[in-house]
Amino acid sequence: MNLNLRNAVISNVAGNSQDELKDTIVDAIQNGEEKMLPGLGVLFEVIWQNASAEEKQEMLNALEEGLKGK
Repeated sequence: MNLNLRNAVISNVAGNSQDELKDTIVDAIQNGEEKMLPGLGVLFEVIWQNASAEEKQEMLNALEEGLKGK
């Protein structure tokens, strides 16, 4: 991913409240716009990098379960 895009996404949401972050994520998913996917990827990257090993395993379990139904 382009470093400028990553920095732009992080800069755009830095300082947002949890409610604002939630709204950004929900809007991106509900609208289904592919142009939002890189931004969601950046947000996931931040989550992953700051997660404990246990939290990462929980995310992988949830992802695996969610993909089974697709």
